[in-house]
Amino acid sequence: MRRDRHAKIVATVGPASRRPDVLRQLSDSGVDVFRLNFSHGSHQDHAEVYAAIRALEAESGRPIGILQDLQGPKIRIGTVRDGEIIIPRGTNVRFVPDGSGGGSEAIPLPHAEVFSTIAVGHRLLLDDGRLLLHVTGCGDDFIDAYVEVGGPLSNRKGVNLPDTPLEVSPLTDKDRVDLAFGLELGVDWVALSFVQRPADILEARDLIGDRAGLMAKIEKPSALTRIDEIVALSDAVMVARGDLGVEIAPQDVPALQKELVRACRLTGKPVVIATQMLDSMVQSPAPTRAEASDVATAIYDGADAVMLSAESAIGNYPVEAVTMMDRIIAHTESHRTYRSIITALQPELEPTAPHALSAAAGNVAGAISAACIVAFSSSGTTTKRIARGRPEVPILGITPSTKIARQLALLWGTHSVHSTDVGSYDEMVERAKDHAVAEGFAGPRDKIVIIAGIPFGESGSTNNLRVATI
Repeated sequence: MRRDRHAKIVATVGPASRRPDVLRQLSDSGVDVFRLNFSHGSHQDHAEVYAAIRALEAESGRPIGILQDLQGPKIRIGTVRDGEIIIPRGTNVRFVPDGSGGGSEAIPLPHAEVFSTIAVGHRLLLDDGRLLLHVTGCGDDFIDAYVEVGGPLSNRKGVNLPDTPLEVSPLTDKDRVDLAFGLELGVDWVALSFVQRPADILEARDLIGDRAGLMAKIEKPSALTRIDEIVALSDAVMVARGDLGVEIAPQDVPALQKELVRACRLTGKPVVIATQMLDSMVQSPAPTRAEASDVATAIYDGADAVMLSAESAIGNYPVEAVTMMDRIIAHTESHRTYRSIITALQPELEPTAPHALSAAAGNVAGAISAACIVAFSSSGTTTKRIARGRPEVPILGITPSTKIARQLALLWGTHSVHSTDVGSYDEMVERAKDHAVAEGFAGPRDKIVIIAGIPFGESGSTNNLRVATI
């Protein structure tokens, strides 16, 4: 189960992939973390998938991460006349908070928070951005808007408000129920949708505690104004380019993606690039050249993971999509330009002993052509510090915590191993050698770099670097 690549693959489970035999194929083909999308499916559905993944994990002997993705608040119109109306370009329409079956003079928008915060000049994007309107007047019970880009509008279509920070919690009543269920199941990561401000992360943290890693989904422009604080408070970040790409200009997305990856690398937080990466493979057995380039760009940027959504959840070729993504990642990372680009994006070293020692582990491993870096860490922090530097050699992350081992499955370049605590220095060295050989990283006369904290078992005590020979 050793991967011949550094970046990881996250795959969404859905009707096309929820059977145990398909989950096994996906794992064998390259999936490191499975995503359970709580916008769809029942609790029973997710419980069955969770059990199947854990059974697969026990069978393979490798930690597998499970990500719970919460739906978050969704702004949608209500029902319109005859199920669909046509909104011509250049006309004016009115939105109202109540009612149903309205036409362009009374389009129902059953979200009071929108009427209380929207302002003249703000944009409304309907149906994933297919329709664009500008607010010309508003009050407690109406919003008047000019149609710049028109078209058909049917029931329950989504509404994006890029200029309007909404005073709503990212956790709906449904999310809270789903979150409690997911934490009871034992998910490793929780992705929080609709993050707009640092307080949203704190609200979720109060409920999650340390029972799972908290991943902030960046899909609202308002989150970008305080992104450094949001990244600092989160355990990981997902660049959700679907909704974000609707609310900002398309030409801004590539640069923003690079900035977000950079911000996460600076703080040592895993970052996932998501949405429509191999979208044509929902229907086709092969991606477009543009999609292959899109995946490669995320890898050159230094992302920890790339994600499949509809491709693996409802697509006709879920296994082929994972195989293709695995192939693109491996080929990109083996290209002669990859290492120079990754090195050029190296974050500055923080002036602390643990950070300096972690950076030294990567430098020493590269200088002596070590087979791998073996990192002992009870919290995973040491392993994350090493991965932050994107070393040339693989990282073997050893931890006594099953939960941490599963979370590290998301981390760049890291092969996580669950192992019992070590009690002495000599035991640490022998355990590192044994795992390096058993996991297929090292053989006779190979050198390995070992990094750990002494005394053992104390989080944040990284202070020892050792080179050992098998």
